[in-house]
Amino acid sequence: MSLLAGKRLLVTGVLTRGSIAFEVARQAQEDGAEIVLSGFGRGLRLTERAAKHLPDPPDVLELDVNEPEDLARVAAELGSRWGELDGVLHAIAFAPADALGGGFLDTPASSAIVAFQTSAFSLKALAAALAPLLEAGEGGGSVVGLDFDASVAWPVYDWMGVAKAALESVSRYLARDLGPRGVRVNLVSAGPIETIAAGGIPGFDELASLWRAGAPLGWDTRDAAPIAAAVCFLLSDHARAITGEILHVDGGFHAIGAPLR
Repeated sequence: MSLLAGKRLLVTGVLTRGSIAFEVARQAQEDGAEIVLSGFGRGLRLTERAAKHLPDPPDVLELDVNEPEDLARVAAELGSRWGELDGVLHAIAFAPADALGGGFLDTPASSAIVAFQTSAFSLKALAAALAPLLEAGEGGGSVVGLDFDASVAWPVYDWMGVAKAALESVSRYLARDLGPRGVRVNLVSAGPIETIAAGGIPGFDELASLWRAGAPLGWDTRDAAPIAAAVCFLLSDHARAITGEILHVDGGFHAIGAPLR
């Protein structure tokens, strides 16, 4: 049987075919899942365009995770469509330009708050809105978020790094509160991938070069497939006893203290 046979999934964060979320959607369909994508604002057309390149082009729902009305509407639409939901990928993050790039000490509170709300609090907002659908499914549901190692400070990442630290904490508290309802919550801490979002981070190439030099398994910044495979595993019943976990998919970089010779 395919890994995700019969699963019904919501995949957020697909902008282009280079998105990690696009590769998750592609692999999920190949593994037997039925999926719906979400997008919003100016990116909605990009999501709709990317959807056409999936093996079975899915529907795209408009969703701004910072708008409670949007969350309620999408939950209602998925409820009408399926009655229950087996899993959701949270692949949403944003920080204003002045919250990135090395000006950490000068970032205004308003920009830091935007980064936190969109990149961390939104995991709670999305999971809470979909929790009734996720707990309705046989065997419970799975929430998976995309992370970037927040255990240390990185060059140029600044308040997005702080937001990712908050995301990691939010995921643990969600695991605590949703576990009794049969819903698992996990993160995949991914190595850097060349995406539209990465292109908005000043100095991304410098950051990515660290993985190329230091990951013991090597790291290809153009290949999202290993990350997507880990996400699909966490969405599957094979991960039914895993929650509150951060699974590193970074070629082993997180475990190495200094670049390899």
